[in-house]
This record gives sequence, C-alpha cells and structure tokens, in this order.
Amino acid sequence: MSARPNQESAVQQAETTSTHRAGFACFVGRPNAGKSTLTNALVGQKVAITSNRPQTTRHTVRGIVHRDDAQLILVDTPGLHKPRTLLGERLNDVVRTTWAEVDVIGFCLPADQKLGPGDKYIVKELAGIKKTPKIAIITKTDLVESKALAEQLLAVSALAEELGFEWAEIVPVSAVGDKQVDLLADLIAPLLPESPPLYPEGDLTDEPEMVMVAELIREAALEGVRDELPHSIAVVVEEMLPRTDRPADKPLLDIHANVYIERPSQKGIIIGPKGKRLKDVGTKSRKHIEALLGTPVFLDLHVKVAKDWQRDPKQLRKLGF
Repeated sequence: MSARPNQESAVQQAETTSTHRAGFACFVGRPNAGKSTLTNALVGQKVAITSNRPQTTRHTVRGIVHRDDAQLILVDTPGLHKPRTLLGERLNDVVRTTWAEVDVIGFCLPADQKLGPGDKYIVKELAGIKKTPKIAIITKTDLVESKALAEQLLAVSALAEELGFEWAEIVPVSAVGDKQVDLLADLIAPLLPESPPLYPEGDLTDEPEMVMVAELIREAALEGVRDELPHSIAVVVEEMLPRTDRPADKPLLDIHANVYIERPSQKGIIIGPKGKRLKDVGTKSRKHIEALLGTPVFLDLHVKVAKDWQRDPKQLRKLGF
C-alpha cells in the first residue's frame, strides 16, 4: 500500500512537467527603470531600444521568450509619467490599456535610486488591479552594494503592504551583468495560463520590421544630443525595397527614412558640423539594422521639421502615434 502515494505523485509530476504555458507579461516603471534592457536580456536579442535618456520607448514592443515549458510574450510599455504633452497623455493611455490585457505585471525599480513619488504613483495604480499577479523587479543590481540592495527590497515590500496587496515575487536582477535574468523567467512562467505556444518557434517579436528599423535609427539619433531633443525626435521609414539590379548572392536593401524634429533650430544639432552627426547616426543604425534583417543595407536619411508634432493630433497620427 505504501507505494501508492509515490505512484500518484509521479503521475502528478509527469502531468506538471508536460504542461505548457504561454501568455503576456509587461514591465512597468517610471522612465529609465531598465525595462527595455531587461526585455532584450530575456529575449537574448535587441528588440527594444535602450537609451540613458528617459522616455525612449513609445511602442509596446513584444519580445518573445521561447522555453520548453513556456512561451513568455514580453510587452515593453512606455514609462508611466506625469504628461506634459498630448504625446505624453497617449503614452500613458498605452500603458493602462496594456495592464488590462496581460497575465503578469512586472514593476521595475532601479536598485540605485530611492523609491520616489513616481514609483509610489505607479504602485498605487497597480494596487487597483486585483486579479493580475504582480512581481517587483529590482533592476541594475550591478550598480549597488548588498546593503543598499537589501534596503531596496525591504522598501518595495513595505510599499505593497502599505497599499494592501502582496507581490507574487520580489526579484533582484542585473540585465547588463546577466544576473538572475533566467530566474526571473522561471518565476514568471508558472504565473502564465496553460496554453500551447502563441507564436512560431524562432519568432522574437511581432513588431513590423519597418517599425523596428525606425526605432533603431531613433536610438542612434538619441545618442549624445542635448537634453531637450530626445522627446522631439521621431523617425518614419518611408520605404524598404530590395535593389533590383543586384545578383542573387549580393543582395542590397534600400531603406529611405525621415528623422523628424519639432523646430528648424534643432536641424543643425541632428545633422552636425558638415553633416558628421547624421553620418554617424546612419553608420551606427545601419550595423544594427543589418544584424536584425540579415542583409546588407543602403540607408538614406533625411532630417525634416514637423512643427510641434508632440502637441498636434494630426502630426501624431502621421508619425504613427
């Protein structure tokens, strides 16, 4: 008789191991909390643009993590913030809509920054979402000593308690140092619903290629510009066409894209002396685009002014918001 419970547990174990889960998880947090870097680290490839400038993510990029037991579809949202423009309001709407549609929410808090009003504002909003499991993720742990990390873990735990809910997990990670990134995936997977894979093996994102190319160009354009410019830059890829007169073994993809800024005075900053800056933007982004698409690229970039586009509904529509 004593063998029976063991047999049962073996059957249960077999059932558990054969269960496949798939679903959506999103990372939220104030701007520049490390959400995009974490998405890229989990997927193992660049699918979200990263920058040391806050507020760089404008689209919900889905990164897809394939595992034997689960498929995690990571939705990378813009940072929730106090909006000052129509674009800001629309970005916040994107965040809230995403929260309502995912299976797990990961709240990202950098290890090297104290819990601030922005974090408390987000966690308060999360406390109102009752059914969705919420994980607290302490990011950028490579930047602090263990004492500071322990204080941050306690602070984020106390905040949830104060607001009347409990984190499903609290996980410290370093996406840059690749510490505990796999553990985070291990903890998210069991919280997803039972389901076959939702995307084919090998797919890393469902973002259209033109959108991803535009984001890579914008990431390169953001590097090294003055503080007021990041919010003013938008990129639209007008066309991507294979060059017709090329032999089959030497393909070339022609990409024509416009970099939009809000004021004529910003044009010189983007183009740089004798066009050097724009040339650097083209060189940097072309390398990433070629890695993404797996083909040589000719990139044709132009800088155009779209006056005050962040505040103009018509211009926002034209630029894809």
